[in-house]
Amino acid sequence: MTASSHTTRAHSFNVAAAQYAANRPSYPPALFDAVEDMAGRSLTGARVADIGAGTGIATALLRARGADVIAVEPGEGMAAQFRRSLPDVPIVRGSGNALPLATASADFLTYAQAWHWTDPAHSVPEALRVLRPGGALALWWNTSALDVPWIDEQTVRIGRHFGGDGIVDRNGSGVRSALADPTGRLHFEHRRVRWSRHVPVDRHLANIGSHSIFLVHGEENARAFLAEERDHLLAVFPDGIVEETYVVELLVAIGS
Repeated sequence: MTASSHTTRAHSFNVAAAQYAANRPSYPPALFDAVEDMAGRSLTGARVADIGAGTGIATALLRARGADVIAVEPGEGMAAQFRRSLPDVPIVRGSGNALPLATASADFLTYAQAWHWTDPAHSVPEALRVLRPGGALALWWNTSALDVPWIDEQTVRIGRHFGGDGIVDRNGSGVRSALADPTGRLHFEHRRVRWSRHVPVDRHLANIGSHSIFLVHGEENARAFLAEERDHLLAVFPDGIVEETYVVELLVAIGS
């Protein structure tokens, strides 16, 4: 992906923030259990900065665990949706490459579906600056479970439709990019958490349609694919309820 393409895709969510908030998957309680276990400390009462918070899906769950959360989000559209969803949670505009946060001010920095939009040459030093000694940097992604046949087949169709540039990272480069720490100061522990949810077929289609690859290729292009995809899904789920299965890729590093 070129730098200009990367930027275009990163900004594409702002026009679809409401769709994103309504249809994207959440995260299971087991994920936050794992974060606490790997960090060696509880989220309850911890000062947490949720970076690239988007519409607040992870932020809301962190707050529910008892964390004192502040959100950081670069996109105007996503931040506006966040404020509608979580009006009592503070949010500031900024990115992981230049955090608008004080030095040694956070016990946890969390990036849900967001680290790959940063430049680690900047975001790693910034994370280490903002974390308190012994604080934890936690990165995670919901990834599609490609061992489920219908999910694998859908992934192939998306890749074919968009010329191989799909929404599922088959080679795990998202996780590898997180491990590409140019400072050599971070040492990540890696775990996977598998979970699933059941949603109506139209919500599933709205979910995948909120991914950047659909947004940047235009509404007409996306609509054509999603109409055909609906027929494929109803052949597998004739009752119209789709079981989406995810594997959360979780990485946690402790700051110095």
